[in-house]
Amino acid sequence: MNNVTLAGYVGKAPEVVSFGDTGNKVAKFSLAIKEYSSKSEVEETMWVNIDAWNGLADRVMKCITAGREVVIVGRLAISEYNKEINGVAVKMQRPVIKLTSFHLCGKKPAVEGETAAPVKTATRKRKLATVS
Repeated sequence: MNNVTLAGYVGKAPEVVSFGDTGNKVAKFSLAIKEYSSKSEVEETMWVNIDAWNGLADRVMKCITAGREVVIVGRLAISEYNKEINGVAVKMQRPVIKLTSFHLCGKKPAVEGETAAPVKTATRKRKLATVS
């Protein structure tokens, strides 16, 4: 069974790529995951690439923003691409998670220049009984 569940923070806003002939599209973003090692006390960050296709890509573009904490569920796949190294085209591979669902966690991060809405606190006034 190829099923992956990860929790982390979105690195930057997702980008969408549309394929004109077919109408398909993919939203791509990366997820920062905290990684701890029992051998050292240093916390590392691991970056994972996420691909969301078609209808799920639309939901990702509406809901997921940079800095947002999310839990993602998907399947592990290998993405192949060509990269030029010293003038020679080399076939490269990298792991990618093909998104099947996601859950937003925590508060939506504030956008730069946007101030957070003031928090309203309820106050209760008590009437004091007067004794004559």
